[in-house]
Amino acid sequence: MVDLSVKIGDVTMQNPVTPASGAFSWEYNDVIDLNRLGGLVAKTICREPRLGNPTPRMAETEAGIIQSIGLPGKGIEYFVDHIVPEYAKFKPPLIVSCSSDNIPEFALLTEELARVPDVDVIEANISCPTRNLTGQNFAMHEDYTRDAVTAIKAKCAGKPLWVKLSPNAGDIVSIALAAEAAGADCLVIANTFLSLKIRTDNFRPALGNKFGGLVSPALKPIVLRMVYQVAKQVKIPIIGIGGVTKAEDVVEYMLAGASAVGIGYAGFRNPTALVQIIDDLERWCDERGIKKITDLIGAVKDDDMEMDPLVAASHGV
Repeated sequence: MVDLSVKIGDVTMQNPVTPASGAFSWEYNDVIDLNRLGGLVAKTICREPRLGNPTPRMAETEAGIIQSIGLPGKGIEYFVDHIVPEYAKFKPPLIVSCSSDNIPEFALLTEELARVPDVDVIEANISCPTRNLTGQNFAMHEDYTRDAVTAIKAKCAGKPLWVKLSPNAGDIVSIALAAEAAGADCLVIANTFLSLKIRTDNFRPALGNKFGGLVSPALKPIVLRMVYQVAKQVKIPIIGIGGVTKAEDVVEYMLAGASAVGIGYAGFRNPTALVQIIDDLERWCDERGIKKITDLIGAVKDDDMEMDPLVAASHGV
């Protein structure tokens, strides 16, 4: 039987399947056994209470949903007192996603989370595209990424720091390198794609915040390409998020260089998909005689292929 365990820095996970932040809650335990997951990822929290974005906050598309929730929550104190104890009932490591509008508050929030014994990993969400009408965030620029991650890392008190990047950046490889240089222990690639839907009955944007983040199985090839490109340049682990709906998607991400994956849309549509994918992944490996899932990380066979697209194009078909 295959060994599905993976290590993300100092964090050992029993398998590479985790939920994505914002698409999960400890209440899923009413439907699936949360102790079977590789990790538990809490919804992104902010230091102060937030109401979130104006409604409507979600719109359907032909191939997924656009959501603009706006990170509503009751703040750090409520989270530590009421939410963390719920997650602490389960065995997988707790990854706490956090966000802020400015670097000093981000660092302070990190410092407060680092003091909580049951928080195993801090995931700095520097990438949320729905915090303002332009979709701007720290992960859009190398300098902003470097400054934010440097300040956050200084307050982690030894706890692992995972940094969630944005697919909306022009050059995600440069952003990834900046985050690594600033002290990130792992990169989470990637958050949602900034999108727009307009209603044809009243000619108005479908979301109250105008723009939102697209989540869709159709995005997997794009994020997979990003994971592949970043994995070729950084030395720290990567978690791939985007369009995972089946075990083969997990395999693809790992072959591209990811050590684990996050699942959002599939779990939102069907919470049992998370454990089904773990079962199918185990079966897929056993049928092929794969003894350790970690053997798949970065194992794509492409050494004989031309990397420069201009040179490759010149070869013709």
